[in-house]
Parts: sequence; structure tokens; C-alpha cells
Amino acid sequence: MTEIIDGVRDHYRATGLSDRLKTALAVFGPENETLSPQQLASLDQFHTRGLAATADLAKLAAISESMSVLDVGSGVGGPARYLAATSGCRVTGVDLSEPFVDAARYLTARTGQSGQVAFETGDALSLPFDDGHFDAVFLQHVAMNIADRARLYREIHRVLKAGGKFATYDVVLRDGEPHYPVPWARTPATSFLMTAAATCEAIEAAGFRTLVSLDDSETAKAWVAQLRASGPPPSPNLGVVKGADFAQLAGNLGRNIMEGRVGILSAVFEAASTNS
Repeated sequence: MTEIIDGVRDHYRATGLSDRLKTALAVFGPENETLSPQQLASLDQFHTRGLAATADLAKLAAISESMSVLDVGSGVGGPARYLAATSGCRVTGVDLSEPFVDAARYLTARTGQSGQVAFETGDALSLPFDDGHFDAVFLQHVAMNIADRARLYREIHRVLKAGGKFATYDVVLRDGEPHYPVPWARTPATSFLMTAAATCEAIEAAGFRTLVSLDDSETAKAWVAQLRASGPPPSPNLGVVKGADFAQLAGNLGRNIMEGRVGILSAVFEAASTNS
């Protein structure tokens, strides 16, 4: 287990990330100029369909101003900032990568949201929060890196209040092995895909009730086709965060989606009062 966690941490290691972001963001103006979460969307949404997917999942989960939300695997904080800006909720992000957490704090200061959005370094399998602490938990394109799904979903259940919402948006296995490298793994050694049905079954076994489960694979295919037709992405983009080979990683993800090797699951669950 330690070797797997170390492998995932190494995959997301991003030396000098905050400095690269400062340089990239100079196109928007001087360092003291406040940015909007939408301005950062091209480089801070680490998942298929980007900001649109975050917006759709927030609507599906009915995120509201009164909620305290946890974003597990928060990356550089894009979804957390968007949720806070659009719904008024309080958001905490947790990520295994220290450089990502540092970058998330920097970008959040640039959007003026540091009083509403916070980030911590932590492991999704041992979340650094008390039982029943959050009203909702977000998990976007994270579970593919985690072998022990039962423990992951139990931890998410643990930190949720009874009746709390768990919203997930993840890549799922469909037909055959994916082409590697992909954005979440350069080899199968740190990739742990499950089918949509097996994912929902594992979540329910952790003490959740399914509220809604959607197959978003066709929407993802349309998104991939649009990206291919539009040519190279404008700058700044996710290449700032993920490095020079991001185009290859993203290209393989698109290929896997278009060939039906992987699909996309959007789902929202409700936490029972106790784990089953």
C-alpha cells in the first residue's frame, strides 16, 4: 500500500509549480490584480469536461450556501474555488501532493477567497478531519488512483454528517484496458479502474444510498470531439501544471473515451447514519 501511495504522489509531484503559475498568469495582469475562478478554469480543472463538469456536479448535488464542503483530491483548487464563488459555501480541499496544495493556496489568494476556501495536505484513505464534519464531499477523477476503494468510501462516509451528500465524477472501466500513459497514471501500476456498477456497489457498501447515477460517457465523447476539432488549447492551460507531456496524456484519455475503453460516471449518494 505504501508503494502505491508513493507512486501516486510521485506522479503528481510538481516541482516549482507555484512559480510556473505566477509566470503563466502574468497574461492576466500584475500579481496584485484579483482573478476570478473562471479565468483560471483552463488550468485548474483536472478532469474530463473541466469547469462544465464541476458545475453540473454541483447542481446535481444541490450545493448551497449553508454547506461545508470537502473536495477530496483537490489538485490546485479549481473546483473548490468555483463552488465557493457560485454557491457561497465554505470549502476545504485535501490533496496528497504538497506542491498542489501550495499552488492551490497561492491561486486562492489571487482570487481573494482565502477566507472561504482552505487546503490541507492529506491522504484520502486517512482524512484529517473529525467524524460528521461536512455536509457534502466532492470526488472528481480521483478514485482511479486508489486501490482500496472500500476504505476510501468508508472514510468519505465517516467525515460526512448523517444525510450528507457524496458527489463523485470519475473515470470508470468499460471495455478493455486503457492506453497509457493517461493523466492519472503513466502505467497500470497506479491505475485502479472499476466499472460503474462495481463503483456504485462499493459506495453503497460503505453506508450510502444512491440518489442519482448517470452515464456521462456520450457527453464526454462529444467534448473530446470538440477539443479535437478546435486545435491546440489556448494558454495558459493544464500543461502548466502537468508538464510538457500533458498533450500525450490528455490525448490518450480522449482515445480511451472515444474507443469505449473507459467511461464517465456522475453520481450523488446520501450518507446513512452508520456504516453498513
